[in-house]
Amino acid sequence: MIIVKPNMTALCLVLACLVLHVAGCQKEFHPPPPPPATVNVSHPIQRNVIDWSSYSGYLSSPQTANVAARVSGLIVEAPFHEGSILHEGDKLFVIDPRPFQADLDMKNAAVALAQTQADQTEIHFQRYVKLRGTEAISQDDYDAAQAAAKGAQAALTAAQAALEISQLNLKWTLVTAPISGRISRINVTVGNLVNGGSGQVTMLTTIVSIDPLYCYVTVPEGEYLKFNTLLKLEQEQGQSHAQVPCFLDIAGHKPIPGHLDFIDNSVDASTGTIQLRGVFDNPGWLVPGLYTSMRIPQDQAHPAFLIPDTAMVVEQNQRSLLVVGPDNVVHIKKVEFGPTYGHLQSVLSGLTADDRVVVDGLQQARPQSKVIPRDVPISAEDIQALEAPEQMLPALGATRPSPATTRAAEDAR
Repeated sequence: MIIVKPNMTALCLVLACLVLHVAGCQKEFHPPPPPPATVNVSHPIQRNVIDWSSYSGYLSSPQTANVAARVSGLIVEAPFHEGSILHEGDKLFVIDPRPFQADLDMKNAAVALAQTQADQTEIHFQRYVKLRGTEAISQDDYDAAQAAAKGAQAALTAAQAALEISQLNLKWTLVTAPISGRISRINVTVGNLVNGGSGQVTMLTTIVSIDPLYCYVTVPEGEYLKFNTLLKLEQEQGQSHAQVPCFLDIAGHKPIPGHLDFIDNSVDASTGTIQLRGVFDNPGWLVPGLYTSMRIPQDQAHPAFLIPDTAMVVEQNQRSLLVVGPDNVVHIKKVEFGPTYGHLQSVLSGLTADDRVVVDGLQQARPQSKVIPRDVPISAEDIQALEAPEQMLPALGATRPSPATTRAAEDAR
């Protein structure tokens, strides 16, 4: 019996050939391409918008009255509530009037006495007038009677003047509000003595007017020139009393409309700025000294395309848009952006109403890739916010052409 030992090397070679043969018989597998991404697109809307500049400022009261005592005495009444709204003429304090009433009575008596003396000396003088030129009286007696009559009349005038002062002092014991507005705290309470007159007077309280209120801001001289140009443009369009509108912006509240009513008479040479003032009606909760911001238009209303601000693509400080062409292929579009209005971004040039701008799904919308566009209209709330009074101001007059239209007309010429 013959035993044949297998050759292990040959066996391994046979197995390797079999494996390669089987692998070569299999077909190469290619996975299917992914389906096009679905992205949201919106058509731009065109509206008239206004470019605004916002500046920090503070509110100030047009009128401030420091209420002080005009006569010295004891405070016996203070019937108002601290921090309340008062009207001009309302009672604030009462200074004990009894000493002033007694003084007035005494001055009345002095006037009556001076009147009696003046009447008596006048009668005596008139008798001498009749006897003048006769030997019944001398010239010295006539002159003395005339001087006595004049002296009595002067004494009467002095007594009447003293009476008027006493009347004023008695009147000033009742301290009333000199202006309408909100009153501050009481500096001197009932039962305390106060000083008045021409010496060191006692300050009783303070009143500030609260409606309307001023807002003061400081702007660069270049911005001032824009405002001045805008005002002149309004006047040239027939609005002789045109006012530049402005808005007060306070967090958590709707913008408060107003207008510019004051521009300072010079530019601060050290800072290159000038002070402007807006006047605003008080809705009831504004107080002087409140820090806020004021928006002022840079130009008249002008047309612009608007898209959701989520559509903006920023790469290496370059801003652009992604638009979907007729073949549903994504393209990069360079445009000229303007200011943002709420959640809407304005585009001054480079965009048309027919463009389909990608507003959602920017990560899937690769340039030169095919997508499935889904039309999504711009939010009605964003459009309503854009058409609010602080954005659309008919008082600004006629609109001007957009920068793109202006450049196109210049190129045509």
